[in-house]
Amino acid sequence: MAEVATAGKSGKVVIQNIGLLLSGDIDQPILQADTIVVQDGLIAAVGRYKDCDVEGATTVIDARQTCVAPGLIDSHVHPVAGDWTPRQSQLNWIESSMNGGVTTMISAGEVHYPGRPKDIVGLKALAITAQRAFDAFRPGGVKVLAGAPVIEKGMVESDFKELAEAGVGLLGEVGLGSVKAGYEAKEMVAWARKYGIQSTIHTGGPSIPGSGLIDKDVVLEADADIIGHINGGHTSLPEAHVCELCEKSTRGIEIVHNGNERVAIAAAKAALELKCPHRVILGTDGPAGSGVQPLGILRMIAMLSSLANIPAELVFCFATGNTARMRKLNCGLIDKGYAADFVFMDRAQHTAGRTLLESVQLGDLPGVGMVMIDGIVRCGRSRNTPPATEVPVVVSGAH
Repeated sequence: MAEVATAGKSGKVVIQNIGLLLSGDIDQPILQADTIVVQDGLIAAVGRYKDCDVEGATTVIDARQTCVAPGLIDSHVHPVAGDWTPRQSQLNWIESSMNGGVTTMISAGEVHYPGRPKDIVGLKALAITAQRAFDAFRPGGVKVLAGAPVIEKGMVESDFKELAEAGVGLLGEVGLGSVKAGYEAKEMVAWARKYGIQSTIHTGGPSIPGSGLIDKDVVLEADADIIGHINGGHTSLPEAHVCELCEKSTRGIEIVHNGNERVAIAAAKAALELKCPHRVILGTDGPAGSGVQPLGILRMIAMLSSLANIPAELVFCFATGNTARMRKLNCGLIDKGYAADFVFMDRAQHTAGRTLLESVQLGDLPGVGMVMIDGIVRCGRSRNTPPATEVPVVVSGAH
């Protein structure tokens, strides 16, 4: 199991000869640039090689005309302890997802923890422990934002204040605990928001014992920041109700791999028709009954692009910049000052697509040739994706 206790320092890194640069910004998804300069884990410059300060680099990477995109963000996972999940009895699932281009994961609750405490003292203790542990332990270098308590009846405003002061910034899926009524959830969501804690609500039928149906009226009344797995996790609300949520709510529209694929496509199309594609974010909702999906985010991108007929460069933004902005993260966008988290991709060998974007829009997964987190190479050619036609190479440096 690969562990990274701290981010470390990348030194000066120059990435040159980029063939396609995806920004993560849905308003300008493709950048006219071929070079990125990184200094100590942050993007220092993006532009043409001749205009960038490339002198004194400790590491030089030749992208060999491949695509560079922001590292993918999985907006909905259920981690437990380190790089292990009891739900599927699997080790190294987070590091395996990194081989699928994921550099950041966001917990929707540590709900699969064996014997998960449901008393108020216990649930707060678990959330604080999870937040502290994943802040110090980064499997494969992946940034896991964990510590998302599942709210229970009896919690009061001071509990949310205490959690926030301890460093907890997320709520687990509203509805997985004893709080299921819209009016109860609304009050606690408001308390969480007051103290800077972001909330996600379970949407659709029950997923685990103890959870229940959360219908469109509860979602609208609770007004959580993220409409969690709007396409169900696994069982979806009726398609008409999902489209109504997209229209009547202004909150994040989260589409997940472990949900209803037909409704996923409908939700994405509804967001485009409503002219709010910036609200769409992607997650896997793993580990779950469907298993662990190291390529879950890439599969969602290919599915939505090909079956919803959305340009691939826009769908990549659903999994990068949209999530970063909604979650207030310093990653997911390729711009000066953001974390140097990148996935290098190319069209898979023997795909029918002539370019990477065309191959994705035809429904094929790209090949990952390299992943960087904080400017440090974490993997070369992915062990999980189909082989990329071309892969970047480290020309010089210690990476």
